Amino acid sequence: MGATKSVTDASFAADVLKSDKPVLVDFWAEWCGPCRKVSPLLEEIAGEMGDQVSIVKLNIDENPETARAYRVMSVPTLTVFKNGEPVQSIAGAKPKGELVKLIESAL
Repeated sequence: MGATKSVTDASFAADVLKSDKPVLVDFWAEWCGPCRKVSPLLEEIAGEMGDQVSIVKLNIDENPETARAYRVMSVPTLTVFKNGEPVQSIAGAKPKGELVKLIESAL
């Protein structure tokens, strides 16, 4: 996977909610075409901005509890968490510039 990291229902609190820096969570699914488009962009951004933000991926089919808790209705849903709270969210595949803006809004 590279610069991004997988999280699960079990690790979500430790990896995302207790993180000392903002975390972008990519709620995705194996069968989702747009998710595959976003994935390499997130890898790039994680490589470029990894010192400022953590980028993690949560497979909603394997981890339905967290997806339900944050009312994820469609994938990909990209949510920025800061200090344990979701601060901004977008759904659907977006260009890299828009993803960077989403992250920067939480820095």
